[in-house]
Amino acid sequence: MMRNMMRKRSLSLAMLWSASLLAVFNTSCSRATEASSTKSEVTLEPGVFNIEQPETFKLARIESRALPIVLTANGTVSPDVTRTIHVTSLGSGRVIELKARLGDQVRKGQELLTISSSDLGAATADYQKARADEELSRKALDRAQLLYSHGALAEKDLQVAQGTEDKAKVDIQTAMQRVRLMGGDPDHPASPIQLRAPVSGTIVEQNVAGFEGIKSLDNSPSLFTIADLSQVWILCDVYENDLGTVQIGDSADIRLNAFPGRVFRGKVGDISRVLDPSTRAAKVRVVLSNTDRSLRPGMYAVATFRSRQSQDRLVIPSTAIMRLQDRDWLFWKEGPGRFRQIEVHTNGQTEDGQQQIQDGPLQAGQEIVLNALEFSTAMADRKK
Repeated sequence: MMRNMMRKRSLSLAMLWSASLLAVFNTSCSRATEASSTKSEVTLEPGVFNIEQPETFKLARIESRALPIVLTANGTVSPDVTRTIHVTSLGSGRVIELKARLGDQVRKGQELLTISSSDLGAATADYQKARADEELSRKALDRAQLLYSHGALAEKDLQVAQGTEDKAKVDIQTAMQRVRLMGGDPDHPASPIQLRAPVSGTIVEQNVAGFEGIKSLDNSPSLFTIADLSQVWILCDVYENDLGTVQIGDSADIRLNAFPGRVFRGKVGDISRVLDPSTRAAKVRVVLSNTDRSLRPGMYAVATFRSRQSQDRLVIPSTAIMRLQDRDWLFWKEGPGRFRQIEVHTNGQTEDGQQQIQDGPLQAGQEIVLNALEFSTAMADRKK
């Protein structure tokens, strides 16, 4: 009796242990099945994704187009040299009144400063002497003509008197012109030099202050620089490797930090024939209209050159590009349900908003994910 009870109890324990093992086995199989299902969607290889239902994501085909060569370069706004005048004084002295300053808009003939100059005093004295000599020579000529008419003077003596008068007139004209060039008034000998603007424009440089001494013209910089800013230059540095893509007459789009969203359009007016030995870059000049005077010398600019030459480029929708860690990525359809994450280098957008691909392992006709950000987000959620 006791033995039968012991056998029944052992049989029950064995059946209970077998059931427990079976439950553990079923649980392990279930987990393995789930893990296998997850691995069927995201592979262990980084950047490669296996999708069970790839039709969930829309695809786009890579296109090849003949597009203008686009080049971007940094530059600065500079005055047009052909519309720039350096204002100097022909006489040394001391400034007694300053009437214009850096940044002022001046008109032609407007007084810029007044100078008390000993050079002007000397020029005025020479003018007065020339006038006195001319008056004396004129009286001598009148007397000679009177004597010659009465036969009391030889003809050669009359000719000498006439020559002296002619030279005196030349001397007086020369002295008068010198006084006027220095900014003085021949009719008012005591007047100081009044330096006036030779053209209308903006003062873009000033090298003089009030009550400052002015040296002679030979060893002194210009007192003012006046520029007509209705037209300016954008001077850009284009590196040696890119010079072949830029030609005179190419169009250029100019963008400045001061005017976000605004694009100024100009043309390449000149390309320097000399390279900077330190940067290996040449100056490219873009001529730009500035009728509203919004562009100011010294502003930094970014120029986008569009060459008249064309080149075959791969283009894709902008949504197919994903920006991650300062790099551009897209998802390429490598096979049925299999996608690979690829880094690409972009080269600006086309007029219809397509993104140009500069280089990479892609070819025209291949399929990529249309919305890279949506695809990346979905893959990240499935990994969780």
